[in-house]
Amino acid sequence: MLSKPKYRGKRVRLEKPELLAPAGDLEKLKFAIHYGADAVYIGGQKYGLRSNADNFTFEEMREGVEFAKKYGAKVFVATNIYVHNEDIDGIEQYLRSLYDAGISAIIAADPAIIEVAQRAVPLLEVHLSTQQSTLNWQAVKFWKDEGLPRVVLGREASLEEIAEIKNNVEIEIEAFIHGAMCSSISGRCVLSNHFTDRDSNRGGCCQSCRWKYDLFEDGRDSEEQSAMAVQPAALKPGITQLPLFDEEDHAFTMGSKDLCMLEHIPDLIEVGIDSFKIEGRMKSIHYVATVVNVYRQAIDAYFEDPDHYVLKPEWLDDLHKAANRPLNTGFFYDIPDHEDHIYEPEEKAAPYDFAGLVLEYDEATQTAVIQQRNFFKQGQEIEFFGPKGAFFKQAVHEMWNEEGQPLEAARHPLQRIRLKVDQPVAYFDMLRRKH
Repeated sequence: MLSKPKYRGKRVRLEKPELLAPAGDLEKLKFAIHYGADAVYIGGQKYGLRSNADNFTFEEMREGVEFAKKYGAKVFVATNIYVHNEDIDGIEQYLRSLYDAGISAIIAADPAIIEVAQRAVPLLEVHLSTQQSTLNWQAVKFWKDEGLPRVVLGREASLEEIAEIKNNVEIEIEAFIHGAMCSSISGRCVLSNHFTDRDSNRGGCCQSCRWKYDLFEDGRDSEEQSAMAVQPAALKPGITQLPLFDEEDHAFTMGSKDLCMLEHIPDLIEVGIDSFKIEGRMKSIHYVATVVNVYRQAIDAYFEDPDHYVLKPEWLDDLHKAANRPLNTGFFYDIPDHEDHIYEPEEKAAPYDFAGLVLEYDEATQTAVIQQRNFFKQGQEIEFFGPKGAFFKQAVHEMWNEEGQPLEAARHPLQRIRLKVDQPVAYFDMLRRKH
């Protein structure tokens, strides 16, 4: 167990670690930046690994970039698939369009995309994707010598290994510090390909490791099994499969717990990581805003007074309101074992729902205009939260629709509601409620 990193404080260009957040669509981009992200990474319509996300058109990218500029933030685009021959045509034009839209960097794994970007759009930064599973300083140096300013390390890198990389190579290092972990080596899983013919490394991963499984024994006799070994064929209908489980047993998965390094912010900063990356382009607005908000507070608190930095319990409490799975520290301190995986049914997802978004606040009447996102009603306790930890609880008192008619409940998606609030709120503040 590593008690303290051997490396302290060295950064290449960033005086303070960048907080890099996921954005699956334009709305999530705005929330991530408003709640404290220094940069966001998104997917376009091609060449990314989240083909099931909404992803961005070039017009949406331009709007996102303009929004980010107002906050001094940047937008990166994931172009991190492994390219097949049929993918090559169009890469150059696509990258030029990204640059024209104001994108600051692409995140790439395949040398085919990297070479085209460096040749055709030299002012568009190229960051090496975690899909390359880069884990040692010599590999990092190779990519630096190839002209890349930043490497996103594989999730399997430990703090000791990061310390050695930072001691040997002058380059920006980006590392995942929160979110889902791949059950396989990053960028090497083909379960999805096998089960569903959806290519994990071209954007189609169906997260097979999260499925529920039962165990069966092949019911064929030895002669049939020997014949199958010589000439494989599909299991014939009617062949018995003998269950290796009892009816009361739970189906199992093989998914890993989620990564969470909130309790170890000083170690991440002192080891010299330049960009703290949050996973989750498919996650909800509530998740993105909550996680970014918590890490923003923790990073800022450390830099305000490093010698007296203290982890606040309310940060952890807030984080658990958006946590989807049990949490651990991944590979940073030790190699995960069976206790770091989820084999039995997962614990219930976060017990809070994103209930509404604040659009306006009237100080004179102490009412807020809320855009409803999930059902809530009079008498329920709700929580308001906003950037930098603004937070309070209250019961739902009086509320009215846009015509001024009293309401007992907010039932309709995106309905605008006027709600009496106990404390001042601001545009983009959110309210949530327990299930």
